[in-house]
Amino acid sequence: MELFNPNANIPFMSWRRISIGISALLIVASLTLVFTRGFNLALDFTGGTLVEVQSEQVLDTGKVREALVAGGFGTVAVQSIGGAKEVAMRLPPEEGSKPGDQEQKATAERVRQALAAAGMEVKIKRSEFVGPQVGKELAEDGAVAVVFVLLTIMLYVAFRFEWRFGLSGIAGEVHDIIITLGFISLIGMEFDLTVLAALLTVAGYSINDKVVVFDRVREIFRSARKLGAEETINKAINNTLSRTLITGVTTFMALWSLYFLGGPVVENFALTTIFGIVIGTFSSIFFCNPFLLWLGVSKSDLQVVKKEDPALALRP
Repeated sequence: MELFNPNANIPFMSWRRISIGISALLIVASLTLVFTRGFNLALDFTGGTLVEVQSEQVLDTGKVREALVAGGFGTVAVQSIGGAKEVAMRLPPEEGSKPGDQEQKATAERVRQALAAAGMEVKIKRSEFVGPQVGKELAEDGAVAVVFVLLTIMLYVAFRFEWRFGLSGIAGEVHDIIITLGFISLIGMEFDLTVLAALLTVAGYSINDKVVVFDRVREIFRSARKLGAEETINKAINNTLSRTLITGVTTFMALWSLYFLGGPVVENFALTTIFGIVIGTFSSIFFCNPFLLWLGVSKSDLQVVKKEDPALALRP
């Protein structure tokens, strides 16, 4: 299935100054947002109280969340556990509250009363305090995970292709992650572990898209004799354009369904991944390849070196 003629000659590289300029502006704007506005960190990273309840009736997570908000708890995370009659709630820390058994019991009792006021009789199964130190460790581990993923991707691409491709790939990954973080900061999305998982998903999806184009660049470099670097990259993008857009659109449709039908638990994951895929598709065409051209990739870099048989050198 082809949406575009693979033999077309759309001059993508002739627009590289404009596309790189757009990327630079987006990166600067994203970094400015991240360092000035920061993130709306969830309980996973800030600490708070975890309460689990059980009921004889089916508990709708949406109604539970509405009851807690009406009870004055503000932003809360609610998810079903062990079936439709058990629910876990993560409540943000309150000003002036101190961790302790009495504080946990008081919070759990407020939760029970808020749900009872909405017609949901529940029994408290567990309540415990999640300290900010745990949240700090999660944040640090998450940052290490993202960096580790980026570095291993760079090493793989450099080994599989050539070091310039590795640098171009990692530049594209950093580009996608930074701009996605800027988007998260701009809309004030709650940053929890599902959003962190979405960032790792974006990194994996993005590099897969870029490797397809890189592989075509390598093939054309090795087969075409008269094409220069710019013409080769243009041809590779045109050859893979249908595949890039079809993959992006189908993934986008699946995530859009997840966003609308998956509920609040996966809403932020879906929205973050949708935005990351759009940016990743843009960078696969308009950022990584101009960056690769700027690094000076050439036909000689990808030629297969044939080693002569030592026995032939001994013959007269």
